[in-house]
Amino acid sequence: MQLTPQMRLTTQRQIILEELGKVTSHPTANEIYDMVRKRLPRIGLGTVYRNLELMAETGIILKLEVGGTQKRFDATVDPHYHIRCLSCGKVDDIEIPVMSDINKAAAEMSQYEVLGHHIEFSGICSECGNADAETLVN
Repeated sequence: MQLTPQMRLTTQRQIILEELGKVTSHPTANEIYDMVRKRLPRIGLGTVYRNLELMAETGIILKLEVGGTQKRFDATVDPHYHIRCLSCGKVDDIEIPVMSDINKAAAEMSQYEVLGHHIEFSGICSECGNADAETLVN
């Protein structure tokens, strides 16, 4: 996690980064706020939101935005894909190789300079699948 010369690593930012780095659940801003408040009880929700947005804009963290869902945040900024449960909204990393050739193919098929891509897979997580199966049995 590198900070830009314009961004100082304040205590608040450091704690937000540390808490986000402890989890792989891709938490929402509210969930991060709850985690950070355990260490900084007086921090405001707006402060957490502003710092998350700023850190996402500068590339220190990744902001996941999917239509109709809350923004989620990820401490892993290396290119990777995600999978989201359509039932509970849980987001996980999916360990498949990033398809770098897709950028070139998209550029060739359009009149765009393609700078990158984001792919999110969707499905039903094992917890929701098991819960649905238990509901059917009972």
